[in-house]
Amino acid sequence: MALEYVSLGNTGTKVSNVAFGTWRFGRETDEGNVEVKRGAAYDLLDAYADAGGNFIDTADVYGDGTAEELIGDWLADRDREEFVIASKIYGQTRDDPNGRGLNRKHLRRQIDRIRDRLRTEYVDLLYIHRWDDGTPAEEFVRTLDEFVRGGKVNYLGASTQRPNAWKIVKANEIARREGYEPFTVVQPRYNLVDREIEGNYLEMCRDYRLGVVPWSPLAWGFLTGKYGREGDRPDDSRAAEDARFAERYLTEANFEVLDEVEAVADEVGATPAQVAIAWLVRHEQVTAPIVGARTVDQLEENLAAADLTLEEEQFDRLSDAASAR
Repeated sequence: MALEYVSLGNTGTKVSNVAFGTWRFGRETDEGNVEVKRGAAYDLLDAYADAGGNFIDTADVYGDGTAEELIGDWLADRDREEFVIASKIYGQTRDDPNGRGLNRKHLRRQIDRIRDRLRTEYVDLLYIHRWDDGTPAEEFVRTLDEFVRGGKVNYLGASTQRPNAWKIVKANEIARREGYEPFTVVQPRYNLVDREIEGNYLEMCRDYRLGVVPWSPLAWGFLTGKYGREGDRPDDSRAAEDARFAERYLTEANFEVLDEVEAVADEVGATPAQVAIAWLVRHEQVTAPIVGARTVDQLEENLAAADLTLEEEQFDRLSDAASAR
């Protein structure tokens, strides 16, 4: 297993073609259990680095800051310059009215806390975690530009819960007009059953030459193939814990896509999860899908997707199955 390196959007920085997401680091479940504790986090980061991975994704709210702290502590024994660290900024970090969002007060406070937790002088890529309708775009675009000019951040990106191409364009046109740093990377949800970014959003990304770093490549685990039409719900699965999962993913249209994923998996001797990730790795507009894991075995299975070769006919079959939903 050996990850390859690709350009981060329209920049000269190279990143692994599969990124490692750390949203489970320090995350406490409703039952009070921590999904990935310190030792497991170090093992996962070691395994990712050993596979040639250099693109680590986190956020200031993951584990209430614990994810960044764990990455920072792990980096202390490594050469920080070997890694491209991405974090996100927006979420609630204080109970006061300015304790969240993209207002200048919150941004300026949080960027220093992010750097302190990561134990680094700069963040390679800083995403806005959400768009903030309560803050003028001119305000946060200028503030983010200050971070780049001050050496605290190298590149800017936008992570989105829902496709909002016009908002990305608005911010980048403000940046172009004023000479500020634009967004160069976006992080939308994208996988074989979540196709909402196809159309205007991906066209916008192509036109602005934005890197696309998708989250949820396995559709909350649906594309692993562990759910059946009969309504099986493993006790520790998301479907058993979240009613929204069944409503969104356990549909006949999605199972028809999964049928094709499993058929291709049989043809290439891989798991459905690996095929779903490989489809994104092969996608001409995708820079690097973000994979997560609770165990090293899970991570290594996901990373092996980068070595998987999908023939053009197989890629097209998967795309067509999804498009026909």
